[in-house]
Amino acid sequence: MGKYDFLKSGTDVRGVAVEYEGKPIDLTDEAVYDISAAFVAFLIKKTGKRAEEIKISVGHDSRISADRISAAVLKSLKNCGVNALYFDLASTPAMFMSTIELALDGAIEITASHHPFFRNGLKFFTQGGGAEGSDISEILNIADKKAFDDTKSGRVERYDFMPRYAEMLRDIIKSGVNAEDYELPLKGKKIIVDAGNGVGGFYASEVLSPLGADITGSQFLEPDGMFPNHIPNPENAEAMESVCKATVENKADLGIIFDTDVDRGGAVDEKGNELNKNNLLAIAAEIAADGKTGCTIVTDSVTSDGLKEFIEEDLKCTHHRFVRGYKNVINEALRLEKEGKNAVLAGETSGHIAFKENYFLDDGAYLITRIVIKMVQLFREGKTLSGVIENMPQPEETAELRMNMGLADFKDYGNAVIKSVEDYCAENPSWIMADDSREGVRVSFKDKEADGWFVLRLSVHDPVLPLNIESNVKGGVKVIANRLYERLKSFTELDFKDFTKYIG
Repeated sequence: MGKYDFLKSGTDVRGVAVEYEGKPIDLTDEAVYDISAAFVAFLIKKTGKRAEEIKISVGHDSRISADRISAAVLKSLKNCGVNALYFDLASTPAMFMSTIELALDGAIEITASHHPFFRNGLKFFTQGGGAEGSDISEILNIADKKAFDDTKSGRVERYDFMPRYAEMLRDIIKSGVNAEDYELPLKGKKIIVDAGNGVGGFYASEVLSPLGADITGSQFLEPDGMFPNHIPNPENAEAMESVCKATVENKADLGIIFDTDVDRGGAVDEKGNELNKNNLLAIAAEIAADGKTGCTIVTDSVTSDGLKEFIEEDLKCTHHRFVRGYKNVINEALRLEKEGKNAVLAGETSGHIAFKENYFLDDGAYLITRIVIKMVQLFREGKTLSGVIENMPQPEETAELRMNMGLADFKDYGNAVIKSVEDYCAENPSWIMADDSREGVRVSFKDKEADGWFVLRLSVHDPVLPLNIESNVKGGVKVIANRLYERLKSFTELDFKDFTKYIG
């Protein structure tokens, strides 16, 4: 195992950046320096350019370790001889867009997304998109071997890219709404933003307000790397409760919430109802399909039966479930595109949603921009966002449980657990295995006591079997959980503590 392999987190680099509760810093200046230099070597190999021809942008979210890590990144890039543009505070999607708009070879965003304040990390981009997991492994291998040349002298220049990025979003709204007052398409609309003290505050002040929107009631717009109000995460119950309350109290037409680095977004309708997870995917699918039938919507594996029905029955499109992880669904959409299928959207229930029309970039600000346009268009017709999904079946109950495995080599054991469920389905017709289980096993029940489904899958990196359950009847989730427990209880390496606590 390489020196820095432990910092790999899927398609990112992440570690402890501030000493906290006895956790020592492992995302050290040395690690950041070496990994940044390795990214330069990676780009030189990828582009065939000399170091002095390479251009890279650097930005960060609001975390308290951002200045320290930025300094290490910029020192490394300068010593490697490249031209670096330092954006300071910037969103993750803006970093990718800078490679397109400014014709850069790469970009580095310093962020750990929704993780606690004491963690931080690095995201890497080229004009082709975000780094793959294999790219991260290669970069870390180069860093471990110090297979880079840091004896040169490059240049670091400050560049304020966020105003340009905000202007791009404003132009999209102006064009999409095409109001009589073209420059103020949001005049008369009240929209509040909850940035959770991350980077997303710019959306209120630099996108919505200049277009005429009333943003009174927006909250936690100021960057604060300690995140004192709530976790900036649309999946977090406390965060969603906060923005729902603010939307209702301020009688807003729309509430918006972003995660720390704005690659994810969530929304709240005029009644204070959450538009996230399956509901958010449904609205995004309706927008992406744009009335055209036959296109494909790619989602993660744990989306609801109601969403599938909405996509296939209401939109007349194909619903393609795939492996969880935003890069997984994006890459699957790209693969389907190469096969000649019109994959217009790739998204997962976490809020990572990428439109084909926007480079398949999971950009929370772009997603919300498209939702704002849709809201105004519907308003003209006397309709609302919530009306788009009013006929989509909603589950009565949902639950997510996790079963840890006490094994270092956990994959074979976890796959054996899943195989046992598949075998049981083959012998018991009441356990209906989905024909589109592309991750783990998805099983449905049609009887009145359960009337729902579960997905049991194996975590990619951790010795865990995550379990998602959904039911259309009250008490159905526990019924399904009990049935599965009876099938799994003989697997002695599974930790059922949380599972049995839930089912009583």
